[in-house]
Amino acid sequence: MFVKVCGLTTEEQIDWAIELGYTAIGVMTTTKSKRYRTPDQARALADYARGRITTFAVALEVSEVAAVSDAFDVVQLYRWTDLPNLAFCSSNPPEPGQTSEYFFYDASVGSGVFEEFPDWVRAQPGRVVLAGGLDPDNVAEVIERHRPFGVDVSSSLETAPGVKSYDLMRRFKAATERPEVLE
Repeated sequence: MFVKVCGLTTEEQIDWAIELGYTAIGVMTTTKSKRYRTPDQARALADYARGRITTFAVALEVSEVAAVSDAFDVVQLYRWTDLPNLAFCSSNPPEPGQTSEYFFYDASVGSGVFEEFPDWVRAQPGRVVLAGGLDPDNVAEVIERHRPFGVDVSSSLETAPGVKSYDLMRRFKAATERPEVLE
């Protein structure tokens, strides 16, 4: 199961993600996020994580990642752009021709509000990652019901915007590994 924790702001949080067995981390490069990291901060976090965990630069559009995209493994955007390492986020299915390395279904657009996932998401081809309002208490059921390639989490693992809780990160990761939800 691909499990990404997004909105990381410190090296310590990267260490936690690696220790707990997360697959990937996300660093916010859009100024609209409460977890925003400047290009220098984002690049430093990507450099710190390089070779130890997959890194995502997360923004609304490509202009917000231009200064740092070369430092990250994947660019995650809410506005489709033709990139070879794109993770496209939307609450609608991609249009024909809109291919991406990953498709993140996220109706919350970073708000952290949970909404039930529509049935069409299950039929979406490729690496489908579910996001939006997932937390340690609901993620196992979501995985069991929808069988996604992966899940993505951010705000539900925080004590304040950008301040992750090790315990919540541990609980979320453990919930993705419950034996009854694994195939």
